[in-house]
Amino acid sequence: MKALEEKILREGRVLPGNILNVGSFMNQQLDSDFIMEMGREIARLFADEKPDKILTVEASGIALALAAGAALHCPVVFAKKHRSGNVSGEVYTARVHSYTHGNDNDIVVAKEYLGPGQRVLAVDDFLASGEALRGLFELIRQADAVPVGAATAIEKGFQSGGDGLRAAGYRVESLAILDSMEEGKLLFRPQ
Repeated sequence: MKALEEKILREGRVLPGNILNVGSFMNQQLDSDFIMEMGREIARLFADEKPDKILTVEASGIALALAAGAALHCPVVFAKKHRSGNVSGEVYTARVHSYTHGNDNDIVVAKEYLGPGQRVLAVDDFLASGEALRGLFELIRQADAVPVGAATAIEKGFQSGGDGLRAAGYRVESLAILDSMEEGKLLFRPQ
């Protein structure tokens, strides 16, 4: 998505540790019109899969997942990073390592929100090592649902998480793929 690449070049900042900060439009402050445009692009890419639900992880994936859900006219479910008082009953759970925060989380979804045979699209803002998406696919597996693929806004192609998921047989579509972030210079993979 050329418009996303241009926005990253204009507004993104590379932080120490190969962290790409896009807080001005996607993570802390949301450019709602642009997020909706990204959601429409995800819907275009996955319309043929006819997902019943979209699954993401709280918190920064929710906005993009909601935009895709609105465009696909399907509900959005988000996995919580820990079981809280408002998650009752039985849950699906998976352990996920956060590259950005450097910690592990046991993500959970109440069983009432994912079920057998449902066609589920996993959506997240970033794809680096692939841990979050692997965790989402594990929740989908536990629910006996059908993973129709994964959509991300930004993939760090040099970290190979996307390559590993594709090699495992998952369809992964990223709106922008960074091949490198050397010395603050961003190089995108031609799409």
